[in-house]
Amino acid sequence: MLHSFTRNYNDLSTDAGFQFEFYCDNCGNGYKSTFSESRTYESRKKVDRLGEAAGGIGGLFGGIAGNLGGLVERGIGAVGDNLESQGPQWRKEQEQSFDAAQAEVRPHFKRCPACSQWVCADCWNEDEGLCVTCAPRESAYVAQARNQAMRNNIDAAAETATVWHGTLETRTTTCPNCGKPAGTGKFCNHCGSPLGMSKCPNCGASVALGLAFCGECGSPMNAKAVCPNCGAENEQGSAFCNQCGTKI
Repeated sequence: MLHSFTRNYNDLSTDAGFQFEFYCDNCGNGYKSTFSESRTYESRKKVDRLGEAAGGIGGLFGGIAGNLGGLVERGIGAVGDNLESQGPQWRKEQEQSFDAAQAEVRPHFKRCPACSQWVCADCWNEDEGLCVTCAPRESAYVAQARNQAMRNNIDAAAETATVWHGTLETRTTTCPNCGKPAGTGKFCNHCGSPLGMSKCPNCGASVALGLAFCGECGSPMNAKAVCPNCGAENEQGSAFCNQCGTKI
């Protein structure tokens, strides 16, 4: 089993050769090792070429030579089968190449004595001799703190800012004809009867028909209109007193 000096690595090896990529434990940036061709793969290619040559000789001379060529080719093929990339020889080469790759790439990393992480140059604080997680660079930390304070100030200002001046209150008008909620239009949503406005007998504010009390002063809307001259009670909406004719 391969053991990397960093916490993460990637094996890019193929039958043809070996290559590895090692990653910074802090930021994840990686460095690739130089590709190393497999000696097993080279040996297998030579065996394959020899087998092809033997087959060609057999085809040229025929008969016994042909049979001999076939035997040689099959024998060489059997040797080639024993040199599969997953075999012990290839595995041994892989381990050797892995050790060489680590030796090649390791100088690109620094080991933090505080947290034991292997980090790249971008994540190493040269002044402190620690990784930037354990010892952030002063300029970067100051900039980060300043921007965090700015965000906090903006959030605090936003909490107290008034960005809307509308009203959340709504009034439901009841249709004087069918008694159901009539909506906000000029006609009832249910029966189509026209919706008018009446005046409050106390303060004179416009009040939708069907409301029992004035929305401005709270006075009952079914109260009688009192004549200012004779004191007689008149029906709501009367312009003149029905007793003395005084304008109400």
